[in-house]
Amino acid sequence: MSANIMNITRKTLVWALAVLTLLGCSAKPSFVTVQDGEFYLNGKPYTYIGTNFWYGPILASDGQGGDFQRLTRELDTLEALGLKNLRVLVGGDGPSGVFSRVEPTLQPAPGVYNDTLLVGLDRFLAELGKRDMRAVLYLNNSWEWSGGYGQYLEWATGEKALIPLESGYWPFMQQMRKFQTCESAQELFYNHLRAIVGRTNSVTGKPYKDDPAIFSWQIGNEPRCFSDDPSVRSGFIGWMGESARLIRELDPNHLISTGNEGWKGCEEDWTLVERVNTIPGVDYMTIHIWPYNWGWAKADSLASQLPTAIAKTQEYIAQHAEMARRLGLPLVCEEFGFPRDGFSPEQTAPTTGRDAYYSYIFSLVGKDLQGANFWGWSGFAEPRHTQWQSGDPYTGDPAQEAQGLNGVYVTDYTVDIIQDAINNLNQ
Repeated sequence: MSANIMNITRKTLVWALAVLTLLGCSAKPSFVTVQDGEFYLNGKPYTYIGTNFWYGPILASDGQGGDFQRLTRELDTLEALGLKNLRVLVGGDGPSGVFSRVEPTLQPAPGVYNDTLLVGLDRFLAELGKRDMRAVLYLNNSWEWSGGYGQYLEWATGEKALIPLESGYWPFMQQMRKFQTCESAQELFYNHLRAIVGRTNSVTGKPYKDDPAIFSWQIGNEPRCFSDDPSVRSGFIGWMGESARLIRELDPNHLISTGNEGWKGCEEDWTLVERVNTIPGVDYMTIHIWPYNWGWAKADSLASQLPTAIAKTQEYIAQHAEMARRLGLPLVCEEFGFPRDGFSPEQTAPTTGRDAYYSYIFSLVGKDLQGANFWGWSGFAEPRHTQWQSGDPYTGDPAQEAQGLNGVYVTDYTVDIIQDAINNLNQ
């Protein structure tokens, strides 16, 4: 080959690489993977401290609830703190105007979407990509605050979904067990799953399956079977198994998780915990921990019962870590919270107990835990009512919770605890 031809070839290659770079095609996107029970990113172990930021896509939208200026301010703050793993709700289901339900909803009727919120989800992922942040995207919910089980059942059967704050949690849970064996309700969910996982981002032009801003697809928020009945449990494992299969069929690149709470979310049955975490396609184990909700600490004695709450938390994590190691799965405590001192939702209420509790959880990241996402980020929100009302700012506490009770505001001393933990993790 002559020198002139070689020079032309080199110039052509340089030009081609430059074009590919401009098109964003110069390198294969970086996805988090699992090897030998640990997360890896770009060939290196990946551990993280993150948060729950369920309302991010709503803020990113142009419609009701949208506040792009606040979104960028929140994301810039989270990025500066090192909180780069965000657990996020894809969107709510059913009509708006339902008591204790997040609104606006993404899917007001089966297969019918609020296009403004779909673009909000696209914009949200695009903003994460700019900051090298990643989202765990959950698609369903066993609880009422985003529709979930109850709304799919209502659509499929016509039976009005119960609201726990009105009907009580026991009747609600008895109704929700029906989702496990209702094939028509499950099929409506599968259709939603296909629409979202198979989507192409309208902002970036990138198929979701190729977007490294997605850390994992999550089947649901705290999926529970709500029953000891073997047939109901089989249905529970069955629909989650089919969900995992569909996700993997649509997206071979991203991790898959269930969103299950662990033992507490499996009717306190270790056999069921193992069945959930051996569903084909599930890449890592999730747990949630709520000391107040689970009776480990009471509203009138949060400070005095903090040592008990920490001891029970230690046991809970250790038990799941042992199973995770045996199954070869990373373990993430992706949701945990502790109320403000005195069980006060007031934004100015101190967070002494919470800060100590968070510090303990964070100390286990890189040991028994590969990641931890606290619940949840309230950031710059200024709540107007104790019970969320339509038009109020979004906080880490969803619509059925007292606003401010578990959320972390940017003004809380908890932010210093988080920053110290991230600095220690990165040393």
